[in-house]
Amino acid sequence: MNRGLNIFFTASEAVPFVKTGGLADVAGVLPRALAALGHNVIVVMPRYYAIDRSELEHIPGPLGVPMGPMGELWAGVYSRSLPDSSVPVYFIDYEAFYGRHGLYDDSDGFSYSDNDSRFIFLSKAAMELCRKLDFAPDIIHANDWHTAAQPVLLKTRYADDPLFKDASSLLTIHNLQHQGYFYKGAMDIMEVGWEHFNPLELESFDGVNILKGGIAHADAVTTVSQRYAHEIQTPEFGFGLDEHIRAHSAKLYGILNGVDYDEWNPSVDPYIARCYDIDDMSGKRVCKEDLQKRFGLPVNEEIPVIGFVGRFAEQKGIGLIAGTIEGLLHLGAQIVMLGTGEKWAEGFFSDIAGKYPDRFACHIGYSEELAHVIEAGSDLFLMPSLFEPCGLNQIYSLRYGTLPIVRATGGLDDTIHNYDPATKEGNGFKFEWATNDALYHTVKWAVDTWRFDKEAIALMQKSAMQARYSWEASASAYEKIYYFLKYKKAAETYR
Repeated sequence: MNRGLNIFFTASEAVPFVKTGGLADVAGVLPRALAALGHNVIVVMPRYYAIDRSELEHIPGPLGVPMGPMGELWAGVYSRSLPDSSVPVYFIDYEAFYGRHGLYDDSDGFSYSDNDSRFIFLSKAAMELCRKLDFAPDIIHANDWHTAAQPVLLKTRYADDPLFKDASSLLTIHNLQHQGYFYKGAMDIMEVGWEHFNPLELESFDGVNILKGGIAHADAVTTVSQRYAHEIQTPEFGFGLDEHIRAHSAKLYGILNGVDYDEWNPSVDPYIARCYDIDDMSGKRVCKEDLQKRFGLPVNEEIPVIGFVGRFAEQKGIGLIAGTIEGLLHLGAQIVMLGTGEKWAEGFFSDIAGKYPDRFACHIGYSEELAHVIEAGSDLFLMPSLFEPCGLNQIYSLRYGTLPIVRATGGLDDTIHNYDPATKEGNGFKFEWATNDALYHTVKWAVDTWRFDKEAIALMQKSAMQARYSWEASASAYEKIYYFLKYKKAAETYR
């Protein structure tokens, strides 16, 4: 074993096993980066129906998980290492909770009615797994509401357990919009004592808010960008928890997510028509031609191509795009969209593709290959999010020399530096207000710059491709907080 910290990392999803959003990217890469710094890292997540047990190693013996009035439930445990690492991932196998096709929702998009039990179970199972493995954590790193019960459990139900006497907790908020709000009977399943059902901890509108409780009890709280750490303390982005978060702001930190540059790198990308890099951009022209051909658009190097890859969800600004799309298509650009989500949006953009086949193309669904093809072949990349805790596609776009057009929010504001026509500095185009006019005029500004100032575009591409947001830097930032918590815990113990 290394001499580093014992880090117990729990999440509801992780790549390459299952993914619905950015949490999975973090859970699949950050533990590897932490291990590379010399720490002993264990990852715990559910064994969903989509994860084939035949590819996992079975851990002998059942795992008992106390669930209050539900009694003690018995789960299986499987394991497998994260790719290209020795970091073990332990999968909690309980068919009644995780033997479903969806992670959080059914096929109609409705959240499972027992999500409170499913993820309180995950948090408790993780704690019990520590006992089974005799793993004494220095840090329990929980993620989003799905494992936010762990900081609460650590300070209550497991407070006197000698295995956890040196443990501190850190809770990362990847998206505050989802908080885990349930009927107050969840208190009995958590078994943390009804004295914690109060407005400063778990109570919210006579129900249980698991994320709220996690924020109250965690020793540190992080968000996935510096700007988002400030935004969630405001009514606009706080989703009703801004006052609660302000009360705990002394332990709040913003750490920008990193990017896996082994996967997102135009110089070695196996998905794109021709590799390229900052010293030889000729391959990008080939990638643009390939993109236009794949989506049935006229092949013309002189027409700017604007790409979009993401969920068709209100958070991602899909309503803004829908409200301006016909105006944007009259700017003389081609627009390519890849994504899935709200049904109205899927139908709307499919209709637009039929109406403007020479200017607009849309693929409903997700394809890893097409995501890379769009990043490499587009000239500009559109991300008009209403809020964006971190965002990754804008960082991918920078590496591919595809200049982002973004709303100045969250991680988008932290990573994109607005173009300055006077100095020709910057790596993208930003707008402040989430309005159709702001989006339209910023896209027009970007298209006009692309068309009439090639020198500025070339300088911006060079600046963009030189930017690096590595997981090594993110892991080092987490490491500093971990050690601070460890020393603080030691000081409190010997006080």
